Amino acid sequence: MPGLHEECGVLGIYSPTRTHIAEDCFYGLCALQHRGQESCGIAVNQDGLFRVHTGQGLVTDVMTPRVLSLLGEGNMATGHTRYGTNDTRGRVHAQPIVVDHQKGRMALCNNGNLTNYNELRAQFESQGFIFHTTGDAEIISCVITRERLTARSIEEAVVRAMAYLEGSYTLVIMSPKKLIAVRSPRAFRPLCYGKLPGGGYVVASESCALDAVGAQLVRDLGAGEVIVFDKNGAHSHLYAGTVKRSMCIFEYIYFARPDSVLDGVSVHEARARAGEQLWREHPVEADIVVGVPDSGIDGAIGFARASGVPYGLGFIKNKYIGRTFIAPQQGDRQSALRIKLNAMSATVSGKRVVLVDDSIVRGTTSAKIVNLLREAGATEVHVRITAPPFLNPCYYGTDISSREHLIACLMTTEEIRRHIGADSLGYLSVEGVRTIAAPIPPGDFCTACFDNQYPTDIPATLQRDRFAQPLVRVEEPA
Repeated sequence: MPGLHEECGVLGIYSPTRTHIAEDCFYGLCALQHRGQESCGIAVNQDGLFRVHTGQGLVTDVMTPRVLSLLGEGNMATGHTRYGTNDTRGRVHAQPIVVDHQKGRMALCNNGNLTNYNELRAQFESQGFIFHTTGDAEIISCVITRERLTARSIEEAVVRAMAYLEGSYTLVIMSPKKLIAVRSPRAFRPLCYGKLPGGGYVVASESCALDAVGAQLVRDLGAGEVIVFDKNGAHSHLYAGTVKRSMCIFEYIYFARPDSVLDGVSVHEARARAGEQLWREHPVEADIVVGVPDSGIDGAIGFARASGVPYGLGFIKNKYIGRTFIAPQQGDRQSALRIKLNAMSATVSGKRVVLVDDSIVRGTTSAKIVNLLREAGATEVHVRITAPPFLNPCYYGTDISSREHLIACLMTTEEIRRHIGADSLGYLSVEGVRTIAAPIPPGDFCTACFDNQYPTDIPATLQRDRFAQPLVRVEEPA
């Protein structure tokens, strides 16, 4: 687990008229690419006719001009970018998933992780259901279609299905005539919607996707809210369950793009406030503050703003090296980092440097970055982290599967400092991190990965091994 990853990004577009909607969906997904790079997909609805394409890879590689042309025009579309956890990878898990049921057809995209997946899966299997994936989206579609058999509408079926779903999920669902957006009752993951100039609507995991397609942000969905977009406009329904709101704080620390606004709070400003609070908790004498690209930069700006120590450009990131770059030999990993990231000696040489980053997971990369600064001439390197130490696995969609991968579970802060070669090391406190997204109340966040205070019952295991026996698909070469 070289770094932290979030599950997915979801997108939906509704237009009152038929347009080249696949292209708009493409632009929106490109804006959500940071939320998942393993696979992606788009489904287009043209008067009840669904066209869908999914594939492994980045949006620009999978959704080629020819594919977008074949998806054609329509008045509704759903899109998805995915990062799969270890037991849910491969093209078979790409979304949207499209299902046919007794009352019609449905395309569904999900972002999140069900904590009662194993129980629901066993229940449906005992009733004769057959599954093709180990992903949550297929289970959620089963619950919705079961409820649809007796519900008066698809939205009623969705609201009823929410009573059976535990954990985190945000959904974009497309029926032949409606686009439906769903945010789970605890609001673990973000979801917002905006309005297009021509009267259409866009729903997305982050507001940056609305900007990409020219939509004006209206608001974020509330906890447990279901919004239906159809020929009559936007209609809100609310799941009646009463649970405590528990939004993932790491959306503000790392996952979301800094230009996004989540629940009315600028991600950039939240990260800058984290840097300010970090200075108050762990001040240090220094000459320059630098941030690790990309998510450490906003925190570094805030640290510099609060401390009065100048902010400087400490690293240049090679934007042409993607996530798929692999060093040819195990011993070349340091060279691989140098290709991706290079320290600015003109900024740090002969200076006491504060290095701000969003997290330390295993410590390997942090040690190499500290070494890059020392080789560039830094006389001291003081590491400051805009999150508390990771101590617990996440059950709600972040790829932190076990304590054995977390350096903070194996070493004390002082031992980690020596391990990464820093002159000092300071983490933001749990109390401090809960305040960075004000005016959202501190109690409205999930910080279980830091403090072990899980807002739901947790499963005995994150793994789905019983359902994940490997299937090898053999295809004739093109």
